[in-house]
Amino acid sequence: MENEKNIPSPYEWAGGVEKFERLTEVFYEKVLKDEVLEPIFRHMSPEHSKHVAHFFAEVFKGPKFYSQEYGDDALKHMVGKHIGRRLTEEQRKRWVDLLLKSADEIGLPADPEFRSTFVGHLEWGTRIALLNSQLDENPTTDQEQIPRWGWGEVKGPYDVVGSLFQKKNTE
Repeated sequence: MENEKNIPSPYEWAGGVEKFERLTEVFYEKVLKDEVLEPIFRHMSPEHSKHVAHFFAEVFKGPKFYSQEYGDDALKHMVGKHIGRRLTEEQRKRWVDLLLKSADEIGLPADPEFRSTFVGHLEWGTRIALLNSQLDENPTTDQEQIPRWGWGEVKGPYDVVGSLFQKKNTE
């Protein structure tokens, strides 16, 4: 639980890893049929959907599935997937739009508190991915980790990766 008041984490509220896996499964089916996004994802690995689900689970304060798989370089690995791709704002917006449609389709919680947290992270994260995609080298260091996103998070101002990703001694 997120604190002693027994407030569930966004991960728990969403329904756990199975819900995130279902979300990304439905989402990437849409992506592969989308004229704007299909060219970017046509060669994705069969495991890509599950990796993204595990990244979401970890970001929303669930178990660290993604970090367990990629170790200390988990953030560097994720950021590296975007480096040099030269993504566009149109692609970013479509990605968010299709993910939100998929969230509705699978019944991800629709209450204002969860959706503001979920959409807040999607907007923040996709805008950072867009920035990182314009780079030719991965800017992450061994001092950074995958961000954890709780209720009512506000991030910024920020560097392309920067201080928001700095490892903390508390958790």
